[in-house]
Amino acid sequence: MTKTYSEVLKQIESLKAEAETMRRREVDAVIAAIREQITQYGLTAADLGLVAAKPRSRKRKIVVAKYRDDAGNTWVGRGKRPQWVRDALAAGKTLQDLEVQA
Repeated sequence: MTKTYSEVLKQIESLKAEAETMRRREVDAVIAAIREQITQYGLTAADLGLVAAKPRSRKRKIVVAKYRDDAGNTWVGRGKRPQWVRDALAAGKTLQDLEVQA
């Protein structure tokens, strides 16, 4: 019972196809089991390490306070004016009065 080269090649191809079919079936079963356990334990993508790493934020420059009141409150002059600045302006002071003297 001698096999020829071409018969062996056909057998190899047949086995490869059978192996791929079996692999697909097993992979489907594994994925189903994993999904079931993820649901059972309430896991998230972050728990599994599947979330992309957050980009590192740049270090912010320290901004020197531009305005200060007698109570020691400071404001750099950016963004919405804090309540103490609004109160001081309403009391008749100017921003120049509140400027930090270098």
